[in-house]
Amino acid sequence: MADNPRAQLIHIETDRRLGHEWDEWDGAPLPNRGNFDAPPALFFIWSALTVAAGLGVVWVAALLLQPRLAQVASRLPTLMTVGLGAIAALAWLWWGLLLTSYLIRRPLLPERLAERGPFLRMMRLTSRLASRFGKRDWVENAAVKVFNALALARGRKVGHGELLLLVPRCLSRETLEGVLEIAGRYAVPVFVATRGQLARRAIRERKPRAVVAVACERDMVSGLHDVAGRLPVLGLTMELPSGPCKDAILDLGRLEEWVRAYVA
Repeated sequence: MADNPRAQLIHIETDRRLGHEWDEWDGAPLPNRGNFDAPPALFFIWSALTVAAGLGVVWVAALLLQPRLAQVASRLPTLMTVGLGAIAALAWLWWGLLLTSYLIRRPLLPERLAERGPFLRMMRLTSRLASRFGKRDWVENAAVKVFNALALARGRKVGHGELLLLVPRCLSRETLEGVLEIAGRYAVPVFVATRGQLARRAIRERKPRAVVAVACERDMVSGLHDVAGRLPVLGLTMELPSGPCKDAILDLGRLEEWVRAYVA
């Protein structure tokens, strides 16, 4: 199998239908030729803003409810204030542990409270906030880097046939050749997905124990939210020099590094 990497190819389609995350694209060149590389610190800055904004909204809503609660029972506003304070303390404690886990590269939180739980929801909420300020793709790039660091810190290993490599249809031909070469070298099956739902179907049907997925930042955040809650995933983002959904390129060295991290 390793001698014929093309035999690993399960499906490919080369048209340029835009993914649903790019429906609003107007055809103009993307900023920085589609390279949204950003430092992980950017995610922590925007996620802190997201936590603060979320708690602020809840606090304002609580203030508006206080007069009505006081009419029901005089102690209810005080109890609600104490409860909201506890929730805020827990939220900031979780955020601090997440940051510390990233910095020391050691998992301080169980998966259900980190890369398989609240972190995935935090990625989506942070992305929505950043999109209002035109920073969505950069913040999502940073978020995926943080997610990968947390996942790699778990140090999981699987067998060659238990890892699935998911790549999009929009890779350039040269990049796809490189992907297939790596897959053949490690005897890892590849699925080239035309749409996100097909990638999810491939996971359901093949039942891998781990996934290395390649996608743009927008599809990656959406895909991680759907898949990472069920099995270990590493996500590699791409550069889009020709715009979304066409001739994308990626760091093949990093891809091989992550495949090797799971199966070597």
